[in-house]
Amino acid sequence: MRQFFLRRLLFSFITVLGATSLVFSMSRAVSDPLLLYAKPGGYGVSPDQREALKQKLGLDKPKPVQYILWLGQVVRGDLGVTILDEKPVGRILAERVPASFQLGIYGFILATALGVPIGIISAVKRGTVWDYIARGVALFGQAIPQFWLAIVLIIIFAVRLDWLPAATRGDGWFDWKHSILPVVALASGALAGYMRITRSAMLNVLDSEYIKLARAKGVDSRKVIWKHAFRNAMIAPLTSSALIFVGMLNGALLIESVFAWPGIARAAIDAINNNDFPILQAVTLFMVLAYILMNFVADVLYAIVDPRIRY
Repeated sequence: MRQFFLRRLLFSFITVLGATSLVFSMSRAVSDPLLLYAKPGGYGVSPDQREALKQKLGLDKPKPVQYILWLGQVVRGDLGVTILDEKPVGRILAERVPASFQLGIYGFILATALGVPIGIISAVKRGTVWDYIARGVALFGQAIPQFWLAIVLIIIFAVRLDWLPAATRGDGWFDWKHSILPVVALASGALAGYMRITRSAMLNVLDSEYIKLARAKGVDSRKVIWKHAFRNAMIAPLTSSALIFVGMLNGALLIESVFAWPGIARAAIDAINNNDFPILQAVTLFMVLAYILMNFVADVLYAIVDPRIRY
């Protein structure tokens, strides 16, 4: 287990280096980054001022040296400053990340708590009315656009019935009224995906020989399903869970826009409108590192669930 953990940690570290180098290269691929800070033509920036700004940003050094300096700043938490008002980008992310994590965690819990059991029931009750209902839920969950569902939820529960607020985060993590509508809209697609993946994995396991043997020996049906079948079918949902959680953070783009939710996705939209590249670069780097971290966690969970994977 220790060697497996160290190998996965090494692979994750190499992936981080590759991801950071790619993000850095994208910032230099389109044009000179100096143009973002000192636009030529009519802005009153003299050649001396441009040269001083170039030295300040480290743009007078070779690209590998720039990458090392930039990576050192990122490790220290220095992600630069915004172009418009020169606020620290790290501070903006620190203010926005909790809101996105709140939305992502609540949506992840809801999708997992409903999607996995529904998938198990659909597989166990294969061919029954419960199976058709579950498959219908999965079909509509993946077919309906999340932004359309969010608007419909607002019209029904906020405008018509006046049960829930239509937008904003409210008072924080435990303001349930403000969280219900965006969480339901965000979790709808993930719930359907969980259901389909869990159902498919359970069907493959339930048709295996050792499950038939356990049933023939008279083992309790609940024990067969939860101890023998579900544990061996967990690999596929585990793989999806890591990607689904980060995908919720990344896929909350439209949800945060519809509900005026102050998260990093909305910060990215504002940065696009304002052409504020440092924020876009920081958000991209954050999402890449989140994917790598969750993949590493999923690899470790694989080894815990199925010890054969360690070898």
